[in-house]
Amino acid sequence: MLHRLIAEGEHQQQDFKYEISDARKIARTLSAFANTDGGRLLIGVKDNGKIAGVRSDEEIYMVEAAASLYCTPPVECRMSIHREEGHNVVIAEVDAVERPPVCARLDDGKLCAFVRIADENIVATPVQMALWREATDDVGTLLPFTPREQALLQMLTEAPEPLTLNRFIRLGRLPRHRAVRLLAQFIRFGLIEQRFVAHTFVYTAVEN
Repeated sequence: MLHRLIAEGEHQQQDFKYEISDARKIARTLSAFANTDGGRLLIGVKDNGKIAGVRSDEEIYMVEAAASLYCTPPVECRMSIHREEGHNVVIAEVDAVERPPVCARLDDGKLCAFVRIADENIVATPVQMALWREATDDVGTLLPFTPREQALLQMLTEAPEPLTLNRFIRLGRLPRHRAVRLLAQFIRFGLIEQRFVAHTFVYTAVEN
């Protein structure tokens, strides 16, 4: 089983770690998995897929610390030990949470939510955070579709290229908080989509 998993390489639901030296960094991966589609961490495997092995007790302790002390709310993490080629590999599995975000505590003590895109852990955008807040709101949300909202949606539709949040703010002459909430509402109602292009989140109208 282990060789089959390693053969998949790193992807949106799988990450390799040669060793764990900092529980805070692992918390970022756990946050990203929990906020996206879930995933598993193979500890004791190099980036090239070579099995290096770990001292399993220490690695399990570090993952548990990352999940319980450096993730808010704490993450449920299932762990198992697999012996292959004379080495122990720890597999830590995390399910996607029903109500994101799960935040990781950074070195400066601040909390930050991550998402998993391909094989990277990316900081969640303010728009994504607003989407999560709206999704957990027990009160239904109505989108006021005034001529102003129509014009802003038209701007996104006719833009020659997808807009970043900052460009949307400048072109729409909007306060930042208003732009963030409006983009989140447009996404929620299926009018636009958020994409990750060239290490930047951009927003574009959904094609009918």
